[in-house]
Amino acid sequence: MADVLELDEAVEANVRDGDVVAMEGFTHLIPFAAAHEVIRQKKKRLTLVRMTPDLIYDQLIGMGAADKLVFSWVGNPGVGSLHRFRDAYENGWPGPLAIEEHSHAAMANAYDAGAAGLPFAVFRGYRGAELAKVNPNIKQIICPFTREKLAAVPAIKLDVAIVHAQKADREGNVMFEGIVGVQKEAVLAAKRSIVTVEEVVDEFGARSPNAIILPSWTVGAIVQVRGGAHPSYAHGYYKRDNAFYKAWDPISRDRDSFRAWIDEHVMRKGPGAFAVHAQRAA
Repeated sequence: MADVLELDEAVEANVRDGDVVAMEGFTHLIPFAAAHEVIRQKKKRLTLVRMTPDLIYDQLIGMGAADKLVFSWVGNPGVGSLHRFRDAYENGWPGPLAIEEHSHAAMANAYDAGAAGLPFAVFRGYRGAELAKVNPNIKQIICPFTREKLAAVPAIKLDVAIVHAQKADREGNVMFEGIVGVQKEAVLAAKRSIVTVEEVVDEFGARSPNAIILPSWTVGAIVQVRGGAHPSYAHGYYKRDNAFYKAWDPISRDRDSFRAWIDEHVMRKGPGAFAVHAQRAA
């Protein structure tokens, strides 16, 4: 049975220095509010895992929360580079950052393997690609049945998965609707999990055919955080705040302007601080 907690309580109970952490969401339902609580609690030495690191990880990296990033694409979608990520990787500010780069197919299969409790993922991929030259975790194996040469990568095994969803019911079941990525697999691949939601309801009611339900036994902590995915969007609740993504580029280019923004908008504000922004973006 999932515990219903406040955001600060959930992060304090589940995220520890040195953890392997995934905060997943594909353009949609990205758990920004939870990431900001991780920043406020000054968690350190994290290995951050995410298929498409964008602003959420730029902020964590810029605040020195991460020692390593495991990913398959990185950037400010539709805008350009992540400047705090680049500064950390290229210049070691605010600390050195190791990277492990994969393809999308590799990451998706590695999440599946982690969710299934397997030690590695095997798939057709990386043929003709050169990532294996810089990533020692990309291997080749021979199928014992067909003798086909296949790619293999370690399963993603997480200490903590953090995701955002539209609804949880009072029994602790969680519902995602709209575009989903690997949130389900991330939660199943993790020892502990935090799910922030727009609302806790008595009944889910009518739902779309592509809705995903995480049963309560898979979820560790549930936190109601309205606007918890802003500036990304939550299908049925608010739109993507495109202006914010554009504004992040000049804010994050400079170390001082980045730190000033974090100090004003993250460190001085509590859980759910972006709810007003999310409502304005709707």
